[in-house]
Amino acid sequence: MNLSLILNILNFVLGGFATTLGWLFATLMSAVLIVTLPYTRSCWEICKMSLIPFGNDLIHVKYLEPKSAVGNSLGSLLNVVWFILFGWWLFLAHVFCGISQCLTIIGIPTGLANFHIARIALFPVGQRVIPKEMADLIRRQAAEKHQRFYQ
Repeated sequence: MNLSLILNILNFVLGGFATTLGWLFATLMSAVLIVTLPYTRSCWEICKMSLIPFGNDLIHVKYLEPKSAVGNSLGSLLNVVWFILFGWWLFLAHVFCGISQCLTIIGIPTGLANFHIARIALFPVGQRVIPKEMADLIRRQAAEKHQRFYQ
């Protein structure tokens, strides 16, 4: 068995199910309320990350689609409104879940994953879930591009 699979199952059992339900609720609410429809994709992406945090990573859309409107000031405005409507309670859910998981020795890795997702829960607009290896490759390419720019 793969270590990521074991950790994902452990996360699900130790509270990942509850946080995933929170994200699923936020996804459904953002789809039902027409005004918040732009948040549906972000909610769904983080819902996937909450369910399967190991082996996946979040990367900003500006690295995947540089000309996307979400990567500019529109994304920033959407993130501020998100924080007011949904972000704070999803953030707190992940923090409390992470603390309770870290109280057990076996739950420390999943607790740390919840703290990572809690940070993203505050401002999720523009985040995409991709395999960890692909995210590392994209970040490395972006770093090399910036390094060449400043040389």
